[in-house]
Amino acid sequence: MGRGTSKRTFAAVDLGAQSGRVALAQFDGERLAMEEVHRFANVPVAIRGRLHWDVLRLYGDVLEGLRAASRRGEIDSVGVDAWGIDFGLLDRAGHLLQNPIHYRDSRRSGDIVERVLRRVGPRELFERTGIQLLPINTIFELASMAAEEDAALAAADILLMIPDLFHFWLSGARTTELTNATTTQCFDVAGGAWAIDLLESLAIPTHLLPEVVAPATKLGAVSDAASGVEGATVVAGATHDTASAVVGTPLADGVAFLSVGTWSMVGIESPEPFVTDASYRANVSNEGGVEGTYHVLRDLAGLWLLDESRRAWRADGREQPLARLLELAEAAPPLRAFINPDDPLFAAPGDMPARIAEYCTSTAQPPPEDEAAVIRCILESLALKHAHVVETLEAVSGRSIDSLRLVGGGAKNELLCAWTATAARRPLEAGPSEATVIGNLLMQATALGEIGSLADARAVVSQSFSRVAYEPESTPEWDEARERFAGLSSAGVA
Repeated sequence: MGRGTSKRTFAAVDLGAQSGRVALAQFDGERLAMEEVHRFANVPVAIRGRLHWDVLRLYGDVLEGLRAASRRGEIDSVGVDAWGIDFGLLDRAGHLLQNPIHYRDSRRSGDIVERVLRRVGPRELFERTGIQLLPINTIFELASMAAEEDAALAAADILLMIPDLFHFWLSGARTTELTNATTTQCFDVAGGAWAIDLLESLAIPTHLLPEVVAPATKLGAVSDAASGVEGATVVAGATHDTASAVVGTPLADGVAFLSVGTWSMVGIESPEPFVTDASYRANVSNEGGVEGTYHVLRDLAGLWLLDESRRAWRADGREQPLARLLELAEAAPPLRAFINPDDPLFAAPGDMPARIAEYCTSTAQPPPEDEAAVIRCILESLALKHAHVVETLEAVSGRSIDSLRLVGGGAKNELLCAWTATAARRPLEAGPSEATVIGNLLMQATALGEIGSLADARAVVSQSFSRVAYEPESTPEWDEARERFAGLSSAGVA
């Protein structure tokens, strides 16, 4: 399995939509021993009607975490993973022109999608990029900036996705890693390169697009002395956090992955993309993976719904620990009302419990009356949506899905895991909860020659981290719930 004979030490930076962390790990050739050394919040900032990521603050937190890691000993390598879609623009001197726009910014919920699709039809856009049509995709932000003659776009010399921006600050590398490039809907799925002609048809300046490198590429050495890890090798692993999580998820034929955090990514790993009539109608994505694989998946609103609900209760002085809320939810009446987690009503920050009540009322369902009922509604709806997507993926791929593997923060939510297994009528294994960080670390080990293949990396995961098994329950109540949820779907609301 492992190629090396001595212990290696890696530092992983994992940037999520609501928090970030720096983890330190040692690898002895067989097992990975990991610890979190620094965790920090990721809080967006609204400036004059635009929602931005506060990336300079985040970089300061990353440096603090790397310095904490360096105090434990010498670091061999560093790698950053983050969410997809969003980007920073740099001028010729390498200066950031503005804090990156947040994917939940209102500009992406305007009419730009229709304007783009009038120039490039939705079917053509899917056939070229293989990516699920979502208003938050990079192509729509760039098209909006181009249409508005945005000064930052005009002044930019290069565009870097979020993890690539951090790699640039650490080492000076000006590249984009494949897995994150494919999330943009600017990348040609068949040609394996930027879709230059498509972008030019939308007046998007393509000279900004950097070289695309493969997962597990060594970018150079850390040159920022403030990091405390100067000289360590910077590795572009699988920099899209979903791709990194899939690396950290032991998979086999007939197993679907669910990477559940702020978003739920439900998919299968495939040696080829599915760019077909069925996949277009199902609105699935074909994102790049490791070793030439593709992640055929649906991007769903995930635990964002729960987190945003808790934020509303906190602002109203009704905060309770999550563990207590989950206890109350488990005791609440089951299967009363469901929502479509992906309804545009739930996309923007705001009073999520009020929106859930509004949705239920508009669909002739009883609105949740208290916190426990809201959480139960959210988790049962996510479980049913997970199950719906698993069935969709079977239909699109023609492959049987016999079991599920759920990783990410959602793996610690026992109710969600149990209800997903039951809704999908398939056994489910949960864990590891830190699959994204683990995948980041293992891709660094691959780049440094300590691991030989994706299969070897997953063998390390199986040997190093435990998982919990859930068996589906067969009850008439859940059978009826699946029918009701399917009814919402056929009515165009789920």
